[in-house]
Amino acid sequence: MERIKTDLLVIGAGSGGLSVAAGAVQMGADVVLLEGHRMGGDCLNFGCVPSKALLASAKVAHTQAHAAVFGVADQVPQVDYAAVKDHVADVIAQIEPNDSVERFEGLGVRVISEYGQFLGANEVQAGEHVIEARRIVIATGSSPFVPPIPGLDSVPYETNETLFELREKPEHLLIVGGGPIGMEMAQAHLRLGCKVTVIEGEKALGRDDPEMAAFVLDQLREEGLVIEEGALAAQISGEAGAIRVEAKDGRVFEGSHLLMAVGRKPNIDRLNLEVAGIETTRAGIKVDQSLKTSNRRVYAIGDVTGGKQFTHVAGYHAGVIIRSALFGLPAKERKDHIPHATYTDPELAQVGMTEAEARAAHGDALEVVRFDLHHNDRLIAERKAKGLIKAMVVKGRPVGVSIAGHQAGEHINLWALVIANRMKMGQVASMVSPYPTVGEINKRAAGAYFSPRLFDSPRVKRVVRFVQRWLP
Repeated sequence: MERIKTDLLVIGAGSGGLSVAAGAVQMGADVVLLEGHRMGGDCLNFGCVPSKALLASAKVAHTQAHAAVFGVADQVPQVDYAAVKDHVADVIAQIEPNDSVERFEGLGVRVISEYGQFLGANEVQAGEHVIEARRIVIATGSSPFVPPIPGLDSVPYETNETLFELREKPEHLLIVGGGPIGMEMAQAHLRLGCKVTVIEGEKALGRDDPEMAAFVLDQLREEGLVIEEGALAAQISGEAGAIRVEAKDGRVFEGSHLLMAVGRKPNIDRLNLEVAGIETTRAGIKVDQSLKTSNRRVYAIGDVTGGKQFTHVAGYHAGVIIRSALFGLPAKERKDHIPHATYTDPELAQVGMTEAEARAAHGDALEVVRFDLHHNDRLIAERKAKGLIKAMVVKGRPVGVSIAGHQAGEHINLWALVIANRMKMGQVASMVSPYPTVGEINKRAAGAYFSPRLFDSPRVKRVVRFVQRWLP
């Protein structure tokens, strides 16, 4: 058994763990990194990267089938599902070197390809190694949650960890779960030529602004996606190629394949957290605003904490704890400036409060500013002029922004910057945007905030008339 002493031990080589390890070692810390599965974690191998690659293939197929509006003949796309999966694998392979053992060992990180479990407050065993660390970061992420639905254990099903290895195109894909993962994979498979039915126990995209979610769902239904809401799965039966899902209310759905996309669970089972004095909740590892656990030597970041489960959140957490773990300086997590996006077409993006949240927090002080995307000339030119941007503003400062429409995930970046730095709408309005760009929607939304103050104000009109009488 090899004994190792180090400044910093990172458990888990997903996006958060890799960010901590790379940052710490380049700042001079001695770093050990543990990963018992795949470097790059869920995002690279089973999540963000392969799903966006699959959506890219689906978008190409959809464009071929709907080109006539641009003066180009429609073509029925000839989808080779196995070749699509080759494209997905190639995208992963291109990004993989950035997250590889070789790269991190080149930076000076000691990488051990084993799972870790605590032996005490600051000791972890990984295979034939016992690591004693001054500080420990748990970044083990999350896995698909598979609910105990009667019959599920007797039928074949996919999760995001197996779906991208499927080589044979499903004839009719049943998806249990109408959250971001379920809806993205539903549209991707629909556009690749599958029949798809989404079975959601409550409301599809239910964590987003209802108005914006409804717009996206309406567009998906127009494409032919079947979305069954209020359909809580109560019984699953069948065999490969013939799956049957019965809802609690008696509705029955039949298909060839089944994807379970109902949520995530924290990866904590292997860690033996009790011996380290680390408290957990049903959601994951309990942390304070500094991302410290109940064991003050140990931090937890990303999905394993049970908060917002996005790759960029784990990366943000990494920056927070590097300040604390390496320099001993105070650092606290903020949550109000964290954006998220669902990459359906059209996309759905949010930063800060939704309208309902802002109204509950600020009452009559809230102003809701709206700008319809059909006013954007670039979107008109590209036949994408559907959607809405909605800004929640309090005393001139946005506290939340929702966008539904083409490339909403790209446009939310500006508002994430604005809210992170507590900027005002006047600063957004003063921006000069090149014409014609889709990004003008942000400036136009800010302009919509000021328009009634300038153009509908009797006082402004009186001032202008007075000045005009005296100007030479």
